[in-house]
Amino acid sequence: MLDSQYKAQCSTEYGRLKTVVLCEPTYMNIENQINETQRRYSDKGFNVEQAIIQHQQFVAKLKDLGIEVVLLPPGKNYPEQVFTRDIGFTLGDTVFIAAMATKIRHGEEDILQEWLKSHNVSYNNIKHGHVEGGDVIIDQDTVYIGQSDRSDTIGIQYLQSKLPHMKVLPVPFTKSFLHLDCIFNVLSPTEALLYPGQMDKKVEEYLYSRYDIIEVSKEEQFTLGTNVLSVGNRHVFSQPINTQVNRALSQRGFEVIEVDISEIIKSGGAFRCCTMPLLRLTDPAYFD
Repeated sequence: MLDSQYKAQCSTEYGRLKTVVLCEPTYMNIENQINETQRRYSDKGFNVEQAIIQHQQFVAKLKDLGIEVVLLPPGKNYPEQVFTRDIGFTLGDTVFIAAMATKIRHGEEDILQEWLKSHNVSYNNIKHGHVEGGDVIIDQDTVYIGQSDRSDTIGIQYLQSKLPHMKVLPVPFTKSFLHLDCIFNVLSPTEALLYPGQMDKKVEEYLYSRYDIIEVSKEEQFTLGTNVLSVGNRHVFSQPINTQVNRALSQRGFEVIEVDISEIIKSGGAFRCCTMPLLRLTDPAYFD
């Protein structure tokens, strides 16, 4: 009999996180450079053991907060598998399994699909084009999808066909960034992080009209200042190195949870990249 203890539900980036999918960076490396961050760190050395320790500390903190953590089995052929956000994303009560754009990541989605299937969790495969979860940001009735080298028009149109009740907003942005969540992230119904000047001007103007924007500097964009993880009740995971972002968050009443994952970001991703929310509850802090 299939295990049905897990449920999928997600309608925001900031609701109370209950269940999240991660994968330990057992086989992580940056030999095949896929983005600017990896290129800049490639000659500075990479310590897998330290990355694993940092990941375990992150997992422990999530569990301390009462969040259920699902750990996918790492595969030796998947050096980017730690970034579980990209291989799937939960919209409403369905997990969409991404269509990965690069060969180095092909096969990661099969491991996620196997886990979902074995635990009787509803899922939908992206069957046309490409969409990766790092480009998908949900805020209630709106889904922002970055148009990038990883998520194309055909994939976005396919996803739109599966979400007729939602507004799907394509977001063209500068190709030097891997995913949309490297330059944009939603913190609450009225607040967001943004590295400005890198996306379609009309979309950026819309974001400024919809949200109180915390602008991220060039230096802290490089250390993935936008790539925080909200876990509900205005609690946000962020890296200690991003002092400007953390100060701005604190000034707006967020509880900043600082965890050092400096080794992991050498491969181009931070807290949001490393987590695939499966279940988020409507957060009373925002919706009472």
